[in-house]
Amino acid sequence: MGALLALFRESAGYTQRSLGERFVVGEQQIASIEQGRRPLKPDLAEQLDELLGTKGALSTALSRMPEVDLVPLWAEEYLDREREAIAISWYESLLVPGLLQTERYAREVFRNRVPLYDEDEIEQLVAARIERREILHRRVPPMMSFVIWEAALKDQLGGKKVYVEQLRHLREYAGLPGLALQILPLGRTAHAGLEGPFILLETPEHQRLAYSETQRGSTLIADPDEVGILTQKYAMLRTQALNTEDTRDLLDRLLGEQ
Repeated sequence: MGALLALFRESAGYTQRSLGERFVVGEQQIASIEQGRRPLKPDLAEQLDELLGTKGALSTALSRMPEVDLVPLWAEEYLDREREAIAISWYESLLVPGLLQTERYAREVFRNRVPLYDEDEIEQLVAARIERREILHRRVPPMMSFVIWEAALKDQLGGKKVYVEQLRHLREYAGLPGLALQILPLGRTAHAGLEGPFILLETPEHQRLAYSETQRGSTLIADPDEVGILTQKYAMLRTQALNTEDTRDLLDRLLGEQ
């Protein structure tokens, strides 16, 4: 698909930059698609067919491609943005954020999915999730902030060994430069995150986006007013949570109790 797009783009007289500007997706996204590092989405394929005059060739080719992964289409756009983000702020109330999960904890998360995945599917999903952690170890990683409701740390998915390993992993990552980890403890009299988890992203072009998931789908939000509301919620959550030093102390206490 990438080679086909490059051929059509060049034939129509576009550079990667000029084509990216036409769709407000940027030169880097076009380059990633052409190099096979990012999938071409159906809606973008349709728009490219119209602009490049390819009479549906890209859309048709895309529809003939085999399914190669288990990531739903509604999540792929977020993962694309996550890979490029220069800042990520993540509030989680249900489980440990995906970027901070250990391999064994991630496996237990997928094993608890209803309807069930088979073991091959689980291993593919675990591998993809662990690969995402490379974001945290880039030469220039994004600025990262996580607020985790303590309730998410009370369940012991997979048993005590998996739980303790995950706590130790969080304690280790709490010391990474550029990463702020805060726990929102139980028993607070105010809570700005009762409507559920969400993520805030800043792209290399300094566009601010938000992302939230539901039981059967997700939403990538670009509307400035909606992003602004979630930004305000996140700021309030950070004031309600323990600071980073007290969070490390709490993780040490939880580990000491095991």
